[in-house]
Amino acid sequence: MKIAVICANGKEGKLIVKEAIERGADVTAVVRGGNQSAAKKVIQKDLFDLNAADLEGFDVVVDAFGAWTPETLPQHSTSLKHLCDLVSGKETRLLVVGGAGSLYVNPEHTVQLMDGADFPEMFKPLASNMGKALDELRTRTDVKWTYISPAGDFQADGAKTGKYILGGEELTLNSRGESVISYADYAVAMVDEALNGSHIQQRISVVAE
Repeated sequence: MKIAVICANGKEGKLIVKEAIERGADVTAVVRGGNQSAAKKVIQKDLFDLNAADLEGFDVVVDAFGAWTPETLPQHSTSLKHLCDLVSGKETRLLVVGGAGSLYVNPEHTVQLMDGADFPEMFKPLASNMGKALDELRTRTDVKWTYISPAGDFQADGAKTGKYILGGEELTLNSRGESVISYADYAVAMVDEALNGSHIQQRISVVAE
Protein backbone atom coordinates (compact mmCIF):
# COMPACT_ATOMS: atom_id res chain seq x y z
CA MET A 1 0.00 0.00 0.00
CA LYS A 2 1.54 3.25 -1.16
CA ILE A 3 0.29 6.30 0.71
CA ALA A 4 1.12 9.97 0.25
CA VAL A 5 0.34 12.29 3.17
CA ILE A 6 -0.01 15.92 2.13
CA CYS A 7 0.92 18.49 4.79
CA ALA A 8 2.73 15.73 6.68
CA ASN A 9 4.44 18.25 8.95
CA GLY A 10 1.19 19.23 10.64
CA LYS A 11 0.13 17.74 13.98
CA GLU A 12 -2.41 15.37 12.43
CA GLY A 13 -0.27 14.75 9.36
CA LYS A 14 2.67 13.55 11.44
CA LEU A 15 0.47 11.16 13.41
CA ILE A 16 -1.06 9.73 10.24
CA VAL A 17 2.40 9.17 8.76
CA LYS A 18 3.58 7.45 11.95
CA GLU A 19 0.48 5.25 12.18
CA ALA A 20 0.66 4.25 8.51
CA ILE A 21 4.34 3.32 8.76
CA GLU A 22 3.71 1.27 11.89
CA ARG A 23 0.99 -0.59 9.98
CA GLY A 24 3.41 -1.50 7.20
CA ALA A 25 2.45 1.04 4.53
CA ASP A 26 4.93 2.60 2.11
CA VAL A 27 4.55 6.26 3.07
CA THR A 28 5.70 9.43 1.33
CA ALA A 29 5.48 12.76 3.12
CA VAL A 30 4.48 15.77 1.02
CA VAL A 31 5.84 18.85 2.74
CA ARG A 32 6.53 22.46 1.85
CA GLY A 33 9.68 22.76 3.99
CA GLY A 34 12.01 20.29 5.64
CA ASN A 35 10.43 16.94 6.52
CA GLN A 36 9.56 16.65 10.22
CA SER A 37 7.59 13.41 9.94
CA ALA A 38 8.71 9.80 10.33
CA ALA A 39 8.58 9.21 6.56
CA LYS A 40 11.82 8.40 4.75
CA LYS A 41 10.38 9.26 1.35
CA VAL A 42 9.64 12.92 0.75
CA ILE A 43 8.15 15.18 -1.92
CA GLN A 44 9.14 18.73 -1.03
CA LYS A 45 6.54 20.88 -2.74
CA ASP A 46 3.77 23.28 -1.91
CA LEU A 47 0.37 21.60 -2.25
CA PHE A 48 -0.66 24.04 -4.98
CA ASP A 49 2.50 23.23 -6.98
CA LEU A 50 1.81 19.48 -7.09
CA ASN A 51 1.06 17.98 -10.48
CA ALA A 52 -0.53 14.71 -11.57
CA ALA A 53 2.86 13.05 -12.05
CA ASP A 54 3.75 13.73 -8.40
CA LEU A 55 0.80 11.64 -7.23
CA GLU A 56 1.13 8.90 -9.84
CA GLY A 57 1.39 5.37 -8.43
CA PHE A 58 -0.08 6.06 -4.99
CA ASP A 59 -2.97 3.91 -3.81
CA VAL A 60 -4.09 6.59 -1.38
CA VAL A 61 -3.48 10.30 -1.01
CA VAL A 62 -4.29 11.74 2.43
CA ASP A 63 -5.11 15.44 2.46
CA ALA A 64 -4.18 16.83 5.89
CA PHE A 65 -4.26 20.47 4.76
CA GLY A 66 -5.44 23.08 7.22
CA ALA A 67 -5.79 26.86 7.03
CA TRP A 68 -6.65 29.08 9.96
CA THR A 69 -6.32 32.76 9.04
CA PRO A 70 -9.20 34.73 7.46
CA GLU A 71 -7.30 35.27 4.21
CA THR A 72 -6.35 31.58 3.83
CA LEU A 73 -9.64 29.91 4.87
CA PRO A 74 -10.91 29.78 1.23
CA GLN A 75 -7.94 27.52 0.46
CA HIS A 76 -9.88 24.64 2.00
CA SER A 77 -11.92 24.72 -1.21
CA THR A 78 -9.18 25.61 -3.68
CA SER A 79 -6.69 23.08 -2.32
CA LEU A 80 -9.25 20.28 -2.37
CA LYS A 81 -10.32 21.12 -5.91
CA HIS A 82 -6.66 21.08 -6.99
CA LEU A 83 -6.08 17.64 -5.47
CA CYS A 84 -9.33 16.29 -6.94
CA ASP A 85 -8.26 17.48 -10.38
CA LEU A 86 -4.91 15.69 -10.01
CA VAL A 87 -6.50 12.29 -9.22
CA SER A 88 -9.61 12.70 -11.39
CA GLY A 89 -10.57 9.50 -13.19
CA LYS A 90 -7.82 7.48 -11.48
CA GLU A 91 -7.85 4.56 -9.07
CA THR A 92 -6.01 6.64 -6.46
CA ARG A 93 -8.25 7.27 -3.46
CA LEU A 94 -8.32 10.72 -1.84
CA LEU A 95 -8.90 10.74 1.93
CA VAL A 96 -9.60 14.11 3.52
CA VAL A 97 -8.99 15.20 7.10
CA GLY A 98 -12.29 16.98 7.59
CA GLY A 99 -14.08 19.11 10.15
CA ALA A 100 -16.85 18.43 12.65
CA GLY A 101 -18.86 21.63 12.18
CA SER A 102 -20.70 20.27 9.14
CA LEU A 103 -21.98 17.15 10.93
CA TYR A 104 -25.76 17.06 11.13
CA VAL A 105 -27.56 17.15 14.46
CA ASN A 106 -31.02 16.13 13.25
CA PRO A 107 -32.29 13.10 11.28
CA GLU A 108 -33.56 15.34 8.45
CA HIS A 109 -30.01 16.65 7.85
CA THR A 110 -31.14 20.25 7.82
CA VAL A 111 -29.23 21.51 10.88
CA GLN A 112 -25.47 21.26 11.30
CA LEU A 113 -23.38 21.39 14.44
CA MET A 114 -22.00 24.81 13.48
CA ASP A 115 -25.56 26.21 13.36
CA GLY A 116 -26.01 25.73 17.11
CA ALA A 117 -26.07 28.68 19.50
CA ASP A 118 -23.37 27.08 21.65
CA PHE A 119 -20.96 26.50 18.75
CA PRO A 120 -17.90 28.70 19.46
CA GLU A 121 -18.10 31.89 17.44
CA MET A 122 -14.35 31.90 16.78
CA PHE A 123 -14.56 28.56 14.97
CA LYS A 124 -17.56 29.39 12.76
CA PRO A 125 -15.52 30.84 9.84
CA LEU A 126 -13.33 27.71 9.79
CA ALA A 127 -16.31 25.37 10.02
CA SER A 128 -18.16 27.28 7.30
CA ASN A 129 -15.24 27.13 4.89
CA MET A 130 -14.60 23.46 5.56
CA GLY A 131 -18.31 22.75 5.10
CA LYS A 132 -18.28 24.56 1.77
CA ALA A 133 -15.29 22.46 0.66
CA LEU A 134 -17.20 19.29 1.59
CA ASP A 135 -20.25 20.43 -0.37
CA GLU A 136 -18.04 20.93 -3.41
CA LEU A 137 -16.34 17.57 -2.88
CA ARG A 138 -19.71 15.83 -2.94
CA THR A 139 -20.13 16.91 -6.58
CA ARG A 140 -16.95 15.08 -7.65
CA THR A 141 -18.18 11.79 -9.07
CA ASP A 142 -14.86 11.49 -10.93
CA VAL A 143 -12.81 11.03 -7.73
CA LYS A 144 -12.67 8.15 -5.23
CA TRP A 145 -12.86 10.41 -2.19
CA THR A 146 -13.64 9.82 1.47
CA TYR A 147 -14.15 12.69 3.93
CA ILE A 148 -13.54 11.87 7.58
CA SER A 149 -14.96 14.22 10.22
CA PRO A 150 -13.59 14.08 13.77
CA ALA A 151 -15.73 14.39 16.87
CA GLY A 152 -16.74 17.83 18.08
CA ASP A 153 -13.94 17.91 20.65
CA PHE A 154 -10.82 17.12 18.62
CA GLN A 155 -7.97 16.82 21.12
CA ALA A 156 -4.46 17.38 19.79
CA ASP A 157 -2.73 15.89 22.82
CA GLY A 158 -5.27 13.23 23.75
CA ALA A 159 -4.16 9.68 24.44
CA LYS A 160 -4.12 6.92 21.84
CA THR A 161 -6.47 4.08 22.72
CA GLY A 162 -6.63 2.50 19.26
CA LYS A 163 -10.42 2.34 19.55
CA TYR A 164 -13.17 4.48 18.09
CA ILE A 165 -16.82 4.42 17.02
CA LEU A 166 -17.49 4.84 13.31
CA GLY A 167 -20.34 7.17 12.46
CA GLY A 168 -21.76 8.76 9.34
CA GLU A 169 -23.26 12.14 8.50
CA GLU A 170 -24.66 12.82 11.98
CA LEU A 171 -22.87 13.85 15.15
CA THR A 172 -22.31 10.65 17.13
CA LEU A 173 -21.97 10.48 20.91
CA ASN A 174 -20.22 7.74 22.85
CA SER A 175 -21.64 5.83 25.82
CA ARG A 176 -20.76 8.75 28.11
CA GLY A 177 -22.67 11.21 25.92
CA GLU A 178 -19.44 12.76 24.63
CA SER A 179 -18.30 13.79 21.17
CA VAL A 180 -14.53 13.62 21.59
CA ILE A 181 -11.54 11.99 19.90
CA SER A 182 -7.79 12.42 20.09
CA TYR A 183 -5.64 13.24 17.08
CA ALA A 184 -3.91 9.88 17.64
CA ASP A 185 -7.12 7.84 17.51
CA TYR A 186 -8.28 9.85 14.51
CA ALA A 187 -5.03 8.78 12.79
CA VAL A 188 -5.91 5.15 13.54
CA ALA A 189 -9.29 5.62 11.88
CA MET A 190 -7.73 7.38 8.89
CA VAL A 191 -5.23 4.57 8.31
CA ASP A 192 -7.97 1.95 8.74
CA GLU A 193 -9.89 3.65 5.92
CA ALA A 194 -6.73 3.96 3.82
CA LEU A 195 -6.05 0.23 4.13
CA ASN A 196 -9.66 -0.94 3.72
CA GLY A 197 -11.23 1.57 1.34
CA SER A 198 -14.73 0.91 2.62
CA HIS A 199 -16.40 4.30 2.14
CA ILE A 200 -15.87 5.57 -1.39
CA GLN A 201 -17.58 8.93 -2.07
CA GLN A 202 -18.90 9.11 1.47
CA ARG A 203 -18.45 11.30 4.53
CA ILE A 204 -17.84 9.29 7.67
CA SER A 205 -17.14 10.44 11.22
CA VAL A 206 -15.29 9.06 14.23
CA VAL A 207 -15.65 9.44 18.01
CA ALA A 208 -13.75 7.87 20.89
CA GLU A 209 -15.38 4.89 22.61
